[in-house]
Amino acid sequence: MKFEDLLNQYLEQLQCTAKELAEATGLAPASLSRYRTGERIPGSEQMERLIAGIVLLAQHKGVPGMEQADVRAAFSAYIEPGAIDYERFTANLNTLLSVLDISVSELSRAMNFDASYLSRIRLGQRRPSEPERFITGVCRYAIRKKSRSAIAGLLGCPAQELAAESACFSALYQWLSSGAPETADYMGNFLEKLDCFDLDEYIRAIHFDELKVPTAPFQLPASQTYAGLEEMKQGELDFFKATVLSRSREPVFMCSDMPMEDMGQDLDFGKKWMFAIAMTLKKGLHLNIIHNLDRPFKEMMLGLESWIPLYMTGQVSPYYLKGRHNGVYCHFNYVSGQAALTGECIQGYHADGRYYLTNNKEEVAYYRKKAAHLLSKAQPLMEIYRRENEAGYHAFLEADAKTEGARHSILSVPPLCTLPEQTLRQILRRHRVPDADSERLLAFAETQRRLAKIILEHSPVLEEIALLTQEEFEKHPVALPLAGAFYEQELLYTYDEYLQHLNATKQFARAVPNYRFKTNAVLAFRNLQIQIHEGQWVMVSKNKAPTIHFVIRHPKMLYAFENFVVPVTERTAPNEPL
Repeated sequence: MKFEDLLNQYLEQLQCTAKELAEATGLAPASLSRYRTGERIPGSEQMERLIAGIVLLAQHKGVPGMEQADVRAAFSAYIEPGAIDYERFTANLNTLLSVLDISVSELSRAMNFDASYLSRIRLGQRRPSEPERFITGVCRYAIRKKSRSAIAGLLGCPAQELAAESACFSALYQWLSSGAPETADYMGNFLEKLDCFDLDEYIRAIHFDELKVPTAPFQLPASQTYAGLEEMKQGELDFFKATVLSRSREPVFMCSDMPMEDMGQDLDFGKKWMFAIAMTLKKGLHLNIIHNLDRPFKEMMLGLESWIPLYMTGQVSPYYLKGRHNGVYCHFNYVSGQAALTGECIQGYHADGRYYLTNNKEEVAYYRKKAAHLLSKAQPLMEIYRRENEAGYHAFLEADAKTEGARHSILSVPPLCTLPEQTLRQILRRHRVPDADSERLLAFAETQRRLAKIILEHSPVLEEIALLTQEEFEKHPVALPLAGAFYEQELLYTYDEYLQHLNATKQFARAVPNYRFKTNAVLAFRNLQIQIHEGQWVMVSKNKAPTIHFVIRHPKMLYAFENFVVPVTERTAPNEPL
């Protein structure tokens, strides 16, 4: 019997929900969900909690034959002696590979392991036969390939504490084998904020519509040098001032791996810098920015939160450079049609750095060519699709449908491809949708069915769908998933229509072998749909304010999305024919 079969058997015998067991054990619902599906086997500490929780529930419910010795004996095949907590080890191994951007194939070659065996260890499906040797190999590889500052960011300690190789190895080994993984759900927090974000409200809050692009003349010397932090701050503001006041409509290029912490502490400068960006966008200029993502995942996600409102304007194209490029020299490159600002410093000596600002045509032309070369080396951090590039969005989906690979989606409502045309027409009529819009939406639904058929002929698809009670539905009704049609008007289901769609999805799963869906007893997001083509990309689609799609390919973020678990809570299912 597999571990998950035994666990689910106990739940059935106890006649309890996963929520009750989670509360009795003190385990996170998401972790318990992974144990129940067989995705993970608990570590020693979690196994002890699980046993204690089952025994406690059995006592409360008066179920015989579940004394501690009996339960422990049943789970004995899955209990291993030793100091290593394998669940923490698996979580930390995955965090290390993601944050330090370590290739599994390169690591497996370096350690003389089969890549598929290493993948099963990452999933918690296998345990290393010689765990100390395995952990030692991972640590040695990370120390050899990655900088001390990157490892310090992973461990959350000052880089100087890891200066000696022995100290770095000891700290990394201890963390990987038994250290607590990051508990903050940075991905979940990011998605919650994106789900609630309203661009119109944001524009009103910052008075963007009231901004006036100044036209007063600005006298910039042919060139100017800025030394030290305070002058470098002024240099950045002077660059934007020259750019906004010029007649040029050329795109603005931004790329910097200069330190951010010291300048970030100056709140007044931060406000002026954001105002300068807002004025640049207000003028209608496009920004091409290469982000520095060689930083801990937490910092990357927090930085992304601040840029998302700007991405939604459609005037910002984000990029990144693969891998780590150097940990000593820091560079700064801004260029527009009017001016160029370049700078440098040595890591750890930011205050001794210098910036150089010029509006000399020949020099600006040189820096624009340099910017073009940098962009040619960069990868898109995300592809952003708004209404104005709807054709590009549909072309992307058409091309991807022909590419093999497992798909996984987290949805607030069932997919449009499983909604019967008759039910869709009924909803459109009830909302009195104009004929032209109705025809467009019906055609879009037919396209979704066609693409789903192509994908399911060659690849498996798993979709997680929220399952709402009537009471929950009446408090927070849900709408048809029309983000892909760039249709922002909400077309709400009735509860009967919602149940019809769920039932149609169930029937679709029975008829199509490659299609599976599971229900979540929680509506994680109301305005977001998340689609993942495993190992390739993740697409976050926002239904409204505005309708927009982010296609993300960056390895750290892709890994985080692939391992994102919707919190599981169980309660009575709605009265529907599933």
